[in-house]
Amino acid sequence: MWMIIFMVLPIVALAYVAWHVWMVLPFTALWKSLVIAAGVFCFAMLFMNFARKFDTCPLPVAQAVYDIGTSSIFVLLYMVMLFLVLDLGRLFHLVPRTFLFHSGHASLAIFVLLFGIFLYGHLHYNNKVRVPLELKSSKPLPREYKVVMASDFHIGYHNTRKELARWVDMINSEHPDFILIAGDIIDGSMRPLKEERMYEEFLRLEAPVYACLGNHEFYAGHPEAKQFYKDAGIRLLIDEAAVIDSSIVIVGRDDRTNMHRKSVKRLVPDRSKYIIVLDHQPYDLNLSEEAGVDFQLSGHTHRGQVWPISWITDHVYECSWGSHQRGQTQFYVSSGIGIWGGRFRIGTQSEYVVATLRSNNI
Repeated sequence: MWMIIFMVLPIVALAYVAWHVWMVLPFTALWKSLVIAAGVFCFAMLFMNFARKFDTCPLPVAQAVYDIGTSSIFVLLYMVMLFLVLDLGRLFHLVPRTFLFHSGHASLAIFVLLFGIFLYGHLHYNNKVRVPLELKSSKPLPREYKVVMASDFHIGYHNTRKELARWVDMINSEHPDFILIAGDIIDGSMRPLKEERMYEEFLRLEAPVYACLGNHEFYAGHPEAKQFYKDAGIRLLIDEAAVIDSSIVIVGRDDRTNMHRKSVKRLVPDRSKYIIVLDHQPYDLNLSEEAGVDFQLSGHTHRGQVWPISWITDHVYECSWGSHQRGQTQFYVSSGIGIWGGRFRIGTQSEYVVATLRSNNI
């Protein structure tokens, strides 16, 4: 049922927008047809990306197709919202009826408004927000630790090696003791990662890196994704744990895409140490609380990437972004340093977390 709705809604939205564009443009029928055909073709690129139809094209072509196709869904969303507002305005006699019919002024105003919104969204996406976080432990720790945390890099056709290099420089500038990544380092296709040798950028990180898998690693191909993590020097934890200084346990859960992954309770047998869990998708937070986890880092939600999708994620998840507390367990759900698809952030932020972990006794 949900799959049918997911497929039908964009088509209905596209038809609604196409009709309005036809009515508002002050062009001849030929030029109107060309504009609408171009828009439909851009939207079709989205599904071509899902089907990996351009993986064999030259890399710049595949990158352009990815950017255009995945951006089109967000442009369509905002065009639907804009035309709905204008239709309501016309219904209540707040917008002149002639404004939406064969109007050069309306066409220009709509274009400028949308261009401004998405220019802002792109610039805002490129501004990575540094989020400070205090983690205090009632359990003994030998010293204070500085930890950089991130999720959802989504490196691939849109987040290229050049962008990744900038993120690595940002992380290194913090001089962390260790780095935690909560999944979805990979976006989808492994091809751009291989051709651009992106693993080399991770090798420049100046602290140990621990990570868990995300759902996009499964989309990319589980074995190839694991090999990329290995080549990148990242300690990938798949339903297993690593110990730091005999006092901190980092547990990496397999993504919930694997229906047979181990329970968090089974992965946390020793509660005497400070327990950090990496779990990409922030579902069932109560289970981490019941297992005695001290801190959990998750990602996945992107907080919807753009408003008003953020309202949906806020409703779906107990915590779709930011800090959260359940009993003695502290959570942080990152909106991601990267992004899926079109590089826009509207009403949300791209971020990385810089945490200070210390014992209450220090």
